[in-house]
Amino acid sequence: MDISRFVEYHDKIVKNCSKVIVGKDDVISLVLTCFVCSGHVLLEDIPGTGKTMLLRAFAKTIGGEFKRIQFTPDLLPSDLTGINFYNQKTGDFEFRPGPLFSNIILADEINRATPRTQSSLLEAMEEKQITVDGVTSKLEAPFMVMATQNPLESYGTFPLPDAQMDRFFMRLSLGYMNREQEMSVLGRPDTVSIIDSLEQVVSPEETAYVCSAYTEVNVSEPVLHYLMDIIERTRTEDNFVTGVSTRGAIALYKASQVTAAFAGRDYVIPEDVQLVAPHVLSHRISRDSGKTGASLKFLNKIIENVQVPLENV
Repeated sequence: MDISRFVEYHDKIVKNCSKVIVGKDDVISLVLTCFVCSGHVLLEDIPGTGKTMLLRAFAKTIGGEFKRIQFTPDLLPSDLTGINFYNQKTGDFEFRPGPLFSNIILADEINRATPRTQSSLLEAMEEKQITVDGVTSKLEAPFMVMATQNPLESYGTFPLPDAQMDRFFMRLSLGYMNREQEMSVLGRPDTVSIIDSLEQVVSPEETAYVCSAYTEVNVSEPVLHYLMDIIERTRTEDNFVTGVSTRGAIALYKASQVTAAFAGRDYVIPEDVQLVAPHVLSHRISRDSGKTGASLKFLNKIIENVQVPLENV
């Protein structure tokens, strides 16, 4: 395992994407972590903070076929998966693939679509395949759904069901830039022009290597117990209606491995787990109030209170 290839891969992608999104290198790094783990990312924030621009820039940076889908209330499942249509010239039915048959999918404002359309993504996100009229087709790797979501208080939105939320590897938020960063953005060329000028900076071979080799990063017994202590606390905490699923525990394990590799280490330390845990776990738990901020607050308290292993790991 060549750990230097991970560091180089990470730095090239973050540097290229930061040409578009200023001051958010940490979020770009987390999106990249999702991609390497073959996970999907949900970017949730108020309109106008650069969610769509970040995901478009990331897709262009890593290459691969890219499709953007604008989710609206009248969008149908067949608009995503594709349909069988009757070809009058040949007299046979032919399959016309939908936009999900791509590598990088930008699901813009995913919670504006109806639950029926949202559910059509479940099979593709979890099993990397699509079934239409009883015929199942495999999706080519890499496959990643990058979705943006407006706050539920926004007009005309439909909350994502728990089953779909759990299929997102991480839920992230960009937030506002600081004053100096925002001032530097105001006078620069249009963001769309900057994205158009971006070039692919990593090869498919580099991507294939990091997406397979990260599993060689060692997770010691003490760190593994520490990770599971956090997971189990979410299941016994009275403030939560539901705790983190096994899928969530696996996601935290993988994200910690990739975080360690990007930091130039072939072993995971507790700080790696602490860094990614809020982003991997916060959307997999729920409270009576249903408020995201409240769940994240209690989750952070759990992480702070779990004893960190002191041994050399």
